Amino acid sequence: MLEVKNIKYSYNSEYMALKGVSLKIERGDMVALLGKNGAGKSTLFLHLNGIYQPDEGKVFIDGEELKYDKKSLLKFRQKVGIVFQNPDDQIFAPTVEEDVAFGPLNLGLPMEEVQDRVEEALSRVGMSGYEKKAPHHLSGGQKKRVAIAGILAMKPELMVLDEPTAGLDPQGVVDLSRLLKELNAEGITILISTHEVDLVPDYANKVFVLVDGLLIGEGTPKEIFAQPEILEKANLKVPIITELFQKLEDEGIDMQEDYPLTIEEAKEKFLNLLNKN
Repeated sequence: MLEVKNIKYSYNSEYMALKGVSLKIERGDMVALLGKNGAGKSTLFLHLNGIYQPDEGKVFIDGEELKYDKKSLLKFRQKVGIVFQNPDDQIFAPTVEEDVAFGPLNLGLPMEEVQDRVEEALSRVGMSGYEKKAPHHLSGGQKKRVAIAGILAMKPELMVLDEPTAGLDPQGVVDLSRLLKELNAEGITILISTHEVDLVPDYANKVFVLVDGLLIGEGTPKEIFAQPEILEKANLKVPIITELFQKLEDEGIDMQEDYPLTIEEAKEKFLNLLNKN
């Protein structure tokens, strides 16, 4: 679905934000990109549909190289939709309805189809009934949902979300996680950057770790969270469930070093331990 080959990008002569990043994402994947602030996550994302053009390296979507002329960019941006960390960077129209309709209108679609897409997208994110509202009157969480709806209305094959849980309350995080799982189950490939490590094992089947513009690790959540040297370099912690089991083992309880990452895995682990005892 997506391949990045040796992307390098500098903001100026003194700061190279990406130092040769290469990665592959298969169609249908649910991928997490982990890294501390300043690691280069947002910069990498802005290369994935041509907002930024690399100094060196290439981006491929479905095996086709990303080009930077107007016609090519429109084509690729139908396939790859990016949701920015700050929704105020993305929402600009006078009303919610107009904002979500902007992308489909630029595709030259009939008004009836545009309206259908707007209604469907707003319904998916729980914002039906807000069509005539001015975006600047919405809460931060509501703005984020409108930004996601604007991308959904384009019917992308790959959705890229930069810190999508930032600014959301706990219920908003749960709702967003559920929505992303549903979209992935429907065939949309998902790529997310996040600091919410507790969520990663629950939705991601693949994890990349970015530090100072370089990828230093990739694998399943279990593989990544089992490597303390990678987590330390990236200034990341293990999920809280894993930390609990590590502390129990420190107290002398044999956990057999296979630490769970999710509540479901922890439940199964406890039941197995009880049965053995």
